[in-house]
Amino acid sequence: MQEFTGVWVRDPRIQKEDFWHAYMDYEICIHTNSLAFTKKSSCVRRRYSEFVWLRKKLQENAMLITHLPKLPPKNPFFSLNNAREIGARMEGLRKFLEEVVHSPVLLSDSCLHLFLQSQLSVKKIEACAEGRSHYTVSEAIHSSCSGNKRFQSLSEENMEEEENDMHCESE
Repeated sequence: MQEFTGVWVRDPRIQKEDFWHAYMDYEICIHTNSLAFTKKSSCVRRRYSEFVWLRKKLQENAMLITHLPKLPPKNPFFSLNNAREIGARMEGLRKFLEEVVHSPVLLSDSCLHLFLQSQLSVKKIEACAEGRSHYTVSEAIHSSCSGNKRFQSLSEENMEEEENDMHCESE
């Protein structure tokens, strides 16, 4: 059977941080039979700034070994209410991910897998990938649920302990 990996970017949603600040996030879905992926189907929600972080992380980790695709350009006047702009951004994010998941060099990056198959925040992805968490990459992916909640299977106590450990390490 031939290997395949399908990527979808869909369901844009406006998330309000407070009265004045809002951002848009997107559902990122993967369906694959590739042995490179822990889960064969997964969906997570990510915002544009997290894609910027992922591209930077992939670039750091891959160095000059491979060409990294571009993200759709950041538009300072991006409108959360303009369907054409939202559609163009989603298509650009999908194309970016399509190229990334078909690159053997980039597929070896644990940050990519955590980004695509876990609900971990960027901060927790970095900690996990660097071995500064109480869970492995595989455990983080398996424990992640498909909802929009961040890493439900870790108890609040464990999460607080992790944040304290990370805070102490940075001092």
